[in-house]
Formats: sequence, structure tokens, C-alpha cells
Amino acid sequence: MEKLTLKDIEVSNKCVFVRVDFNVPLDDSGAVTDDTRIRAALPTIRYLREQSAKVILASHLGRPKGGFEARYSTAPAARRLAELLGVDVPVLPDCIGPEVEARVAAMNPGDVVMLENLRFHVAEEKNGAEFAQALARLGEVYVNDAFGAAHRAHASVSGVPALLTPAAAGFLMSKELDFLGGALESPRRPFVAILGGAKVSDKIKVIEALLRRADSLIIGGGMANTFLKARGVDVGKSLYEPTQVELAAELLDLAERSKVAVHLPSDVVVASDINAEEGEIVGLADIPKDAAIVDIGPATGESFAAVIAAARLVLWNGPMGVFENPVFAVGTFGIAEALAASQAVTIVGGGDSVAAVEQSGLAARMTHMSTGGGASLEFLEGKVLPGVAALTDKYGKSE
Repeated sequence: MEKLTLKDIEVSNKCVFVRVDFNVPLDDSGAVTDDTRIRAALPTIRYLREQSAKVILASHLGRPKGGFEARYSTAPAARRLAELLGVDVPVLPDCIGPEVEARVAAMNPGDVVMLENLRFHVAEEKNGAEFAQALARLGEVYVNDAFGAAHRAHASVSGVPALLTPAAAGFLMSKELDFLGGALESPRRPFVAILGGAKVSDKIKVIEALLRRADSLIIGGGMANTFLKARGVDVGKSLYEPTQVELAAELLDLAERSKVAVHLPSDVVVASDINAEEGEIVGLADIPKDAAIVDIGPATGESFAAVIAAARLVLWNGPMGVFENPVFAVGTFGIAEALAASQAVTIVGGGDSVAAVEQSGLAARMTHMSTGGGASLEFLEGKVLPGVAALTDKYGKSE
């Protein structure tokens, strides 16, 4: 870490503004249905309480239109956090303003409060200077533990740490940067990267970056169809990107020149549509013109698992098929099982991959489950994340 981390700064008896990512799913009753992101922030929050800090938590939730909307209140997240901590976590009436400042001023060491949704103010996403100043008035030091929002140049992510120093990475942020940074800078070898999901266009820069670093690349999901098309396979009515076929061919050529083995499906599961109750396993030469690829086949699953078994580092981002339909989740869950059985360091890079691993019940057997979807991808592309760039440099150098 070239940036200050939580243990590098003095927090005792100080008001600590902590940007967390509590953008969690809620059911119709307003209860949190997946508290993974809240649990991920617990080490930072508990440490701050142990150090007698006054903990001010700030997060967005959902996509409100720039004003108060009850369904996007951070109150359910605060209630769940209170249950996990075993202490009261009141939700303040807003995230800025005189009443909020008065409530913060009345806090005692060890207290935890939750600000109301940052995105109830349009200035959050616009990185408004006055809004950032109003947020900064609440704290004495800044901690960012929201890796999932680190790729957004929003007020609470990049505006506040420019005003409130020192600005340090929380334990979750540090862990994310250590694992993902380590995978890019000094990977254990063989290094296997697994990419899935729908579109090649979403991950072109990631593929290019991984072709410079990985030893093998496994490609599944909808994006594999575009690569199969580039190899002359008739994919029927499967989802693929006609405008990216030529690029896929170029990437395959680049991989060959770079001596990176690219593993594509050799058999697939096809169905009339993604909501079908059953599918058919076929070879690549037998894909029906009126059917779509919805999962990898068993032979592909076995060959992918063999590549994973020989790896010392595996990075996975994106499902192998339409795993939202349990009938077509076999290939994706098979990848999760292969990672769980592996002796390698296993990093699951956010988004649908994390959801799939959670559903498979194998999350505890992964080395690291990233909390950042878009942030993980941009980091792997080699982009500088605004939320990381804004933190105070450990060695006094400027960005």
C-alpha cells in the first residue's frame, strides 16, 4: 500500500468520517436480504470503536432521484449493522446540515451513527464542492472502506478526502487493493484468469491487461459466444456481439503471440430461451439454429476444472451462463467448486461472480471475495480509481 491505512492514523476521540458501501438489496418490507457488504465493513468499524473513535458512516443506496425517498433510506442497513455490532446505530435525518452537525457534536467515543443516503443530494454524484465541504465539516479524519464505489469521482469518494486529511484506506479497502494489486503486479504462477458475463465490449481492456499478465485465460458466458463466432462456430440464436467478432479474433491472435492459452467451451448447453425448464448438451458443431447457448457443457466444465487445479492463482469475474435460472447454473457452480477445491489463491472479482459463489454456498472457501463489481474491473484494467487516488500518500508524495 502506497497510501495511508487505518492503522497509520490517530483516531482516538476523533470524529472519523467513514465512507462505506452499504448499497445492499432490500425486500418489500425494507429488510436487508444480503448483508455481505455490511459484514465486510465490520473490522474497520469495530477497530474504530475499540480506539474510542466517534464513527460517522456515509453510504449511498440505490438510485434515488436527488431527494428523499423512503425506499432508499439507509435505515435498514443501519438496523442490520446494529444487530451485528450489538450497539445502537441511529440514522441521522440527513447527511449534511445544522441538525446533523449538532448530532455529531454530541457523540461520545465509541458511538456509531449512520448518515442518510448521500444520493438524496444530486451534488454527491456531481462531486459538488459545497456538498463536499458540508460533509467534511462532520469529521476530523477520513477513512474510505468502500472499494465498490472507489471508481466513482463522487463528493464522498474524492471530494471529501481532498478536504479532510489524513485520508486513509480502511481494512476492507486495503485488503481489496492488496489482493487485486498483488494479482496484477506479482502473480503466483500459473496465473489463470476466468472471464464470463454477457459482453466482450464490457471487458476488452480487462482482457488486454490480463493477456499481458496471465498464463491462461478461460472464457465462458455470453462473451464466449463472440469468441466462438470468431473461430467460425455457428452459435445459433445465442447472444453475441457482431461488432466485436473481428476484435475477438485479434485478441485470440494476441494471446497466441503472447503464449497465453485461451480456453473456450468445447460443448455447451442450449435451450429455446433462458427461462426454459431444461436444456440440451451439444457439441459446437451441433448447435441448433433456433436455440441459444445458456451454459457450458460437462466436458467443458471438466477441462476448465483441470486448468484451475494446476493453478497457483485464479482470478474469476463473470458467470459461465444464465446462472439466474437454476437449470443453467451447473457450469457456473462447477467453476465455484473447482476454485473451492483448488490449492491456489482464489480471488472472485465482484458482481455476478460473487452472487454465484454465495448461492453455491462456497464463499467461505475462497481466498478473497471482492466487494467491487465495476471497481474491480476498472482496477484490473489498470485505471487509477478516484477513491484510491484521493487518499493520503504514505510517503508524502503527491499523485
